[in-house]
Amino acid sequence: MSLQRTNPAELAPPSGFSHAVSVTATDGRLVFLAGQTALDGAGTIVGETLVEQFETALGNLLAALAATGGAPAHLARVTVYATDIADYRAHAAELGRVWKRLAGRDYPAMAVIGTVRLWDESALVELDGIAMVPAESAS
Repeated sequence: MSLQRTNPAELAPPSGFSHAVSVTATDGRLVFLAGQTALDGAGTIVGETLVEQFETALGNLLAALAATGGAPAHLARVTVYATDIADYRAHAAELGRVWKRLAGRDYPAMAVIGTVRLWDESALVELDGIAMVPAESAS
């Protein structure tokens, strides 16, 4: 078994974390995906609303996963950290549409956790995850 750290060029350079960590085993790799916010490639938070930021954060999470050879269907767990749970609940339908457009109709085990603030003060949401990438998909 071995660990591989993946930091895709299209995401902001990581400082103090890796965007994805994979554990290689004979039948695939367990991939741990770092928390992703709505950072653009230059490291700036984009989007003013929760839905806009969720879309970018989910896109970043999926980009980190894709860089390991994984796909949305390989996600086993996603945790969402939101600075305003009431706002998250109020926009649940929109967030679901974003998820379906970017990640498909399959949902991993998920949790939403309320937090006072995130690392970047202007971030409204952060997503992290765990995926199992089958050996035939793993790069």
